[in-house]
Amino acid sequence: MSGAEKHSLRDAAVCEFLATAFLLIAVVGSGIAADRLSGGNTGLALLANALATSAALFVLILTFGNVSGAHMNPVVTIAAALVSGFSWRNVPVYVVMQILGAVAGTVLAHVMFDLPLLQLSTHARTGVGIWTGEMVATVGLLTVIWGCLTYGTPTAAGAIAAYIGGAYWFTSSTSFANPAVTIARAFTDTFAGIRPVDAPAFILVQLLALGLALPLLRRLQRSFRV
Repeated sequence: MSGAEKHSLRDAAVCEFLATAFLLIAVVGSGIAADRLSGGNTGLALLANALATSAALFVLILTFGNVSGAHMNPVVTIAAALVSGFSWRNVPVYVVMQILGAVAGTVLAHVMFDLPLLQLSTHARTGVGIWTGEMVATVGLLTVIWGCLTYGTPTAAGAIAAYIGGAYWFTSSTSFANPAVTIARAFTDTFAGIRPVDAPAFILVQLLALGLALPLLRRLQRSFRV
């Protein structure tokens, strides 16, 4: 979780930008392809989107984890600072690079599929059920990350990827669980999009989920150190 402690902040920041960009290329790009190829079958499109995203996430954690920790998520970065001794000095840099990378990845996905570079999504995602799903998704993601610290990067990468792939289906929100991803997906009017007006509530719920998860994360962190 603290890759920037071992490598220069510049290298870690570049890795966070690239990793988050590729994550959004996977999320948005596979969503576009799945929507076009599924013949209107939303379930099939969601399955393809989930499989592509989880596969990309697994590879990205393995690729960038040793340099930046492969957070790709402001909630994970803040949690690492609160629980695992990650430097608060690095948090703003990580968060900015994650958001910029996410938006850049969305733009590149649009370029690949001949769509306008930036769009405002019209995909409504709101309501108590959706927000509850996003709460569950975020708490679950943080718990899986800290619960798997003791097993090493390859096993943790597999567990995190499997969780996200599953959470696409068992949460009503389809498991954004990431403020940078939420912001970027507001700028794509495709299968993966979220209306800009709905994004702030998602981000608020994600941050609240972090607060709820903190006691458990601290306990898991202590167990890891033992």
